[in-house]
Amino acid sequence: MTTSKDPIKLRRRKTSTGLTSLYLDIYLKGVRTYEYLRLYLVPEKSREDKRKNLETLKLAETVRAKRIVELRNGFYGFKNVTGGNTLFFDYYEKMRLKHVKNSTVKNDNWSSALYHLRNYEQRKNITFAGITTVWIQGFRDFLVEKARTRANRPLAANSASHYLSILRTCVNQALKECVITEDPFRGVTAIKREETERAYLTVDEVRRLTVTPCEHDRIKRAFLFSCLTGLRWSDIVKMTWGEVEEQSGFRRIVFRQKKTGGQEYLDINSQAATLMGVRGKPSDSVFRNLHAPATANEVIKRWVLRAGIQKNITFHCARHTFAVMMLDLGVDIYTVSKLLGHRLVRTTQIYAKVLDKNKQAAVARIPQILENTDDEEKSAEPL
Repeated sequence: MTTSKDPIKLRRRKTSTGLTSLYLDIYLKGVRTYEYLRLYLVPEKSREDKRKNLETLKLAETVRAKRIVELRNGFYGFKNVTGGNTLFFDYYEKMRLKHVKNSTVKNDNWSSALYHLRNYEQRKNITFAGITTVWIQGFRDFLVEKARTRANRPLAANSASHYLSILRTCVNQALKECVITEDPFRGVTAIKREETERAYLTVDEVRRLTVTPCEHDRIKRAFLFSCLTGLRWSDIVKMTWGEVEEQSGFRRIVFRQKKTGGQEYLDINSQAATLMGVRGKPSDSVFRNLHAPATANEVIKRWVLRAGIQKNITFHCARHTFAVMMLDLGVDIYTVSKLLGHRLVRTTQIYAKVLDKNKQAAVARIPQILENTDDEEKSAEPL
């Protein structure tokens, strides 16, 4: 229960969308600041709405009570809430190092984003107080219009979009840790990504690879395993035998996705199980000594060429291959989404565009128009 003497009060504010935003009004040592909780009350049109609002209010009161306890114990970081005095680049660097430590991918996009951030912002000691909406909008425009790679080439749209998203991740973490209380990204639009061609292999091409020698058998088995399961490189690299279970005649992998952190339960067929080899100790890696991703991709490119396949194939293309193969076999997109570990079905829909059965069926319905097609093909001159 809030009283007039409480230094932290729970407030409400109507939003343009009709919801009611909950926030904390903090008055400390003559300075008033606000902490937006990202909790919202909905218009009460049903009993369910009332129930949800009561739960939301209870959660907000819990946060308020926690802040008061932290204030009384002297360790709640109000200096960050009131002043935004945390150095931006120091904070970003800590997040970058944490990301690099937890990542299995050698390519460090956080460092690449930092390269462009430092080109945009020359002040080394800028604090979060300076990370305003205008500043972020300026960085967005810089990425689109002025940023260049280390090789002095214009920055690709997808790279620019990704680097802005990395900055957003950093800012969101600062909000979560109460380093800042206002979201400076509010009103800043994302950089639109360009659709890129998703290279994949046909079933016949995968068959050709199975009978083509590869200089590293472990990479060959891991790649084919990904073609049959859709697992990412990062999840295959960290997979241990302790994550592999036997259930109802199927081998099942129970694991947490490296990229999203989601808990997954993936049933695999006997062919994929064969590629895993002989079961080891629970702590043993299933696929050992796979080299660095860049090395693996070079091996794969030589192997693909040796098989007579003229495509630019990397390890991640095995995941695309699995997705397209499943759709081609008639598996519904929802199931394919779950097999790939996608949180949203719309993420999987890109593969439906690659293989659109309805379009194929539509063009197949065009009636025969050309007469004596075979004879005409033989005598036709090039256009």
